[in-house]
Amino acid sequence: MPFYNDGALDKRQFVQKKFSRITRFYDLLNTILSLGIDHFWRWVTAKRLEDTGGIVLDLCAGTLPMSNALFKRSNFRGRILAIDFCLEMLKYGKERCSHQYLSLVCGDALQLPLKDKSIDAIVVAFGVRNFPDYLAGLKEMHRVLKPKGKAVILEFSRPTHPVFSAIYFAYLNYILPKIGGIISGDEMAYTYLSKSIQEFYTPKQWLKIMEKAGFENLRYRYLTLGIVSIYEGFKRSNR
Repeated sequence: MPFYNDGALDKRQFVQKKFSRITRFYDLLNTILSLGIDHFWRWVTAKRLEDTGGIVLDLCAGTLPMSNALFKRSNFRGRILAIDFCLEMLKYGKERCSHQYLSLVCGDALQLPLKDKSIDAIVVAFGVRNFPDYLAGLKEMHRVLKPKGKAVILEFSRPTHPVFSAIYFAYLNYILPKIGGIISGDEMAYTYLSKSIQEFYTPKQWLKIMEKAGFENLRYRYLTLGIVSIYEGFKRSNR
């Protein structure tokens, strides 16, 4: 049984409740806990979509840092539809990003309030790890994408270098929850973050799940010694 399951909350409810509680500390702690590298990770991810037109779905958008990164790309020509199931995070993000080509919707990633083949591209930054059902979430992304539409996923992974990996996991297990707890007042939220990173799939395993969901031309790229990975895939043209 997952450590967060107290008999009353499933994963979806747990994540929604915790993110609601730490909303106003979320961006600050991301920067502090990553030593500011999270901005670089989103910048690189946004680069994979900078030539995209049409509608881009920022899924699990949170406080909109990924949307902001996209709008800062000089070649980005699209409109952004940002969806998250935590209304508090979207409201907070709107205070800091009120772009004319940005629309916000509170919705569930496993039941997107969108028509089939209605989205040109999808970006998810640090969100798929929180899906209650990974394959179902990817299939839902595949459903709303137009044929040949691109999905770009930025997610935590695990470093492969043994020395760096040992240091990194010590940080995840002992330092990150304490700092996150002191600043946000909710240590369990950051304990969940640590556990979810360590339990998530390897890049090759994740690509297999994306392929099972219907994506093709798959590839991934490690960033910062494997702390995070960027995944790319396309919807098959005949689906």
